[in-house]
Amino acid sequence: MSTLKEHTMALDALDGQRTTAQATSRGFAPRRWWYLIPLIFITYSLAYLDRANYGFASAAGIEQDLGITKSTSSLIGALFFLGYFFFQVPGAIYAQKYSVRKLVFWSLILWGFCAMATGLVTNIPMLMVIRVSLGIVEAAVMPAMLIFISNWFTRKERSRANTFLVLGNPVTVLWMSVVSGYLIHAWGWREMFIIEGAPAVIWAFVWWRMARDKPEQVDWLTRQEKDQLAATLADEQKGMKTVRNYRQAFTSPVVIQLCCVHALWSIGVYGFIMWLPSIIKQAAAADIVTVGWLSAVPYVAAVAAMLVVSWASDKTQQRKHFVWPLLVLGALAFFCSYLLGSSHFWLSFALLTLAGGALYAPYGPFFALIPEILPANVFGGAIGLINACGALGAFLGSWIVGYLIGLTGNPGAAYIFMTVGVLSSALLMAWVKVGRG
Repeated sequence: MSTLKEHTMALDALDGQRTTAQATSRGFAPRRWWYLIPLIFITYSLAYLDRANYGFASAAGIEQDLGITKSTSSLIGALFFLGYFFFQVPGAIYAQKYSVRKLVFWSLILWGFCAMATGLVTNIPMLMVIRVSLGIVEAAVMPAMLIFISNWFTRKERSRANTFLVLGNPVTVLWMSVVSGYLIHAWGWREMFIIEGAPAVIWAFVWWRMARDKPEQVDWLTRQEKDQLAATLADEQKGMKTVRNYRQAFTSPVVIQLCCVHALWSIGVYGFIMWLPSIIKQAAAADIVTVGWLSAVPYVAAVAAMLVVSWASDKTQQRKHFVWPLLVLGALAFFCSYLLGSSHFWLSFALLTLAGGALYAPYGPFFALIPEILPANVFGGAIGLINACGALGAFLGSWIVGYLIGLTGNPGAAYIFMTVGVLSSALLMAWVKVGRG
């Protein structure tokens, strides 16, 4: 009798393990994707809208209206990243220790008002202050959202979840490229800033209503789903090398290497984002609406590439090998586009489109790698540091690319600068030693 009872209990336990394994293989708590991914995507989309539309104002004549020289214009476009750089780490540490929800709520309101204020500027110093302020209030959003994702999604899901976050970049720039062109054509660059800044303030209250920091704080997950998610996230921390504090994390060789990778990579990405409209306008001699449509095309390629690469990275649980080869491809596409020049515009434009897709595709695997090599007590700050270095690269990329275009009157030198930055990033990433991928 006792033997039969023990045998039955063993079979029940085996069935329970099999059910858990099946649920894990299928993906549990699917409502997380439906509830959270749209929230994450729209929030980060609005951040990108309000930081990247300066490139369209530049192409539409903000320099002439305010008496800005080409070199000063490139500096103003880049000043956003100066404020962005200094407040990444403090914001990330606050988000990890206290609340992503509160931090993002106030950031949305403040950056919305800063973005709208850009349309009201009357002089260069005022514009500079607003650009730096916009960077400060947006600084913590990226690391905070990555921390938010790590609280809600497991290792096997994280690359895809990160990609839906970063998709806020190319998807927003895609439709922004078209809408901004029409807004400027219909009213002007001032009205464009005001109209495109208002949605962030409105969305702040949607975010506050829907977002929660941890799964245990919501009522739309069952107790079983909450327990399973908590257990899976806890298991991922087992066997991970202990890192006592932020100082130890920030000085580890792999974090320093990833900081350099992101900085060099961002030189190409943000030079591309900020000055693509001006590059296309010079090469094609087109009106602003046509420039908007053409500028949207590389971001279509970026969206498709990001979705495919993030799925493959989660499927294979490889990270590094989905980063550096694509960066090499992006660098080569930049260089070949430069060699062809404006005399072969459409072929050169096709290579620019390929470069855009290759530059964006690795973001999901890259950011999924960080919580896999650092424990939960420090990875938020490390994400902030790595993203801060990306902001420094973005500052240099958007400033120097704009400066070179203004200095030489053509995008040739800018292409070479972006090529060298991205290729250096790829080579450094290939040498990064990680436990996985």
